[in-house]
Amino acid sequence: MSLARRIEEYLKKLLAEQQVIEIQRNELAEVFECVPSQINYVLSTRFTPLQGYFVESRRGEGGYIRIAKIAWNLWPHYSLKEIYQEMESGLSQREAEGILKRFFEEGLITEREYKLLVMIIDRETLFLGLPERDLLRAKIMQAVLTGLCREDY
Repeated sequence: MSLARRIEEYLKKLLAEQQVIEIQRNELAEVFECVPSQINYVLSTRFTPLQGYFVESRRGEGGYIRIAKIAWNLWPHYSLKEIYQEMESGLSQREAEGILKRFFEEGLITEREYKLLVMIIDRETLFLGLPERDLLRAKIMQAVLTGLCREDY
């Protein structure tokens, strides 16, 4: 398992116990024997608003990182416009898979639906060059989000 994945799993385990966690970037870097910029990388790629997280960071001595898991009942309705706007510029495979994983974790889609959707958005399936591939993936994810928000399904 990669270092980034181990850090992600560790933070998600803490978030499973609490809705909000506060950590020291340097202390976390020491635990994983890495540089603080590795922690920043994990936060910026795996804990985004699009994936259902708010990250607040304060640098300097005594600085901290606060990560909050956005409650699903607030996430799609409160920031649907924001989510759509972020998707308009395209979604990487990693970003889209992160969103789908969150849908699965929240019980919004089944494991089977999760696996099918991951196959649908895969770069090999879409078989386009960039940036068209990321734009198509974003359109697919917008359709998934719309379907999840509809009450008549």
